Amino acid sequence: MTALAWVRGEPGERAEEDSGSPAALDRIRAALARRTEANAQFFEAEAGRTAELCHRMAERFARGGRLVALGCSPASRSDARHVAVEFVHPVIVGKRALPALGLAAEGGPLPRQADLVLKPDDITIAFGLDEDEGPETREALALARGRGCLTISYRGENARREVTGAGAEWDFAVSGADPFVHQELAETHYHVLWELVHVFFEHRGLLEGRKARQVHDPGDSSFLYPFLGEQETDVESVLADVRASVRMKADEVAELRRQTLLEGAGALSAAAGAMRRRFEAGGTLLVLGNGGSATDAMDAVADFRLPPAGWPARPALDLTADPAILTAIANDIGTDAIFSRQIIAYGHPGDMALALSTSGNSRNVIEALAEARRRDLLTVAMVGYDGGRVAAERLADHVVVTRSEHIPRIQEAQASAYHVLRELVERGTA
Repeated sequence: MTALAWVRGEPGERAEEDSGSPAALDRIRAALARRTEANAQFFEAEAGRTAELCHRMAERFARGGRLVALGCSPASRSDARHVAVEFVHPVIVGKRALPALGLAAEGGPLPRQADLVLKPDDITIAFGLDEDEGPETREALALARGRGCLTISYRGENARREVTGAGAEWDFAVSGADPFVHQELAETHYHVLWELVHVFFEHRGLLEGRKARQVHDPGDSSFLYPFLGEQETDVESVLADVRASVRMKADEVAELRRQTLLEGAGALSAAAGAMRRRFEAGGTLLVLGNGGSATDAMDAVADFRLPPAGWPARPALDLTADPAILTAIANDIGTDAIFSRQIIAYGHPGDMALALSTSGNSRNVIEALAEARRRDLLTVAMVGYDGGRVAAERLADHVVVTRSEHIPRIQEAQASAYHVLRELVERGTA
């Protein structure tokens, strides 16, 4: 097991650093086991329905429908924003942008927003139905179904369906009691929906009201999406291949979670111990990221401020939260400064910065980590690919690397990493 815990300065300069503990490693292994089992159960059970749902969603998009995501609580808002940015800003080269909106509490009562926005061909996806804000979300979801929208929801398996999932045509239940695991599996699932809905655009003959064309030549994409070469009218063959792809993607993220959590165990343990000491001394956590990673920053902040029952709330700031600040800095100085300027404004010695990046090379993330170090903040980074500049140049005190080049899978594994980090802060690493 390798620990990537980068330490600034000369040996011994940071007394806060440690190499982890057996208790922390046992807790990380247990957290991984819970996720591996839940992931396997969920996607094996839901692969068929997921393939069918991708087909139905593609038909809605082809008719001009939009995806409208609903999330009332801070954690659910992060998922609503995340699924919207994935559909609007596709990270797979050559895939089309699809219209998607995220509706959250800051826009006013969710049912009122839904009533003004929703159209009959839209797709509505709801998060947090079993939370305190669930009744408002359920009312908006019921309105969506009454208007003719295709409706999707997620809930815990132990939550009563008549309370949480009622009204959603496509209701997905996640086993276990861990809300962090529920969120991670939902994130993987809506990423898979986004990835595989595009398959059906390559088969016009499978979309209601459209004529089939010649068989599509998948070209260089054939090794990733072999079903692109299927006959456009052979819906059963395409659905079978999409089901297989769902299972393959679930296996990929399971392996990536294993690599991220086990290889990063030392860094997670050391970071959690140092963060706990800083929280207890009055420190604040500042969290940042771009795009989908910005929504993960929202989620991480929500998890620290509004933790599971029995854990103390911890002070945390989301540096992606205020569009007026972000656009002012971007317009007047440049996008490289959108996070570093906020660290200048908010960061103090004894605080912490958590940076999320799928590449490890984003200029604004690198500038933010540099500014955080100048101000004596503890720095933690979660990065993808090979770690990029952040890992190669040791730009953070603790670095967890998710070794993949596939952005959705990186983000899913990083969600597991910051959730486990949150758990370790409270449940001890000594």
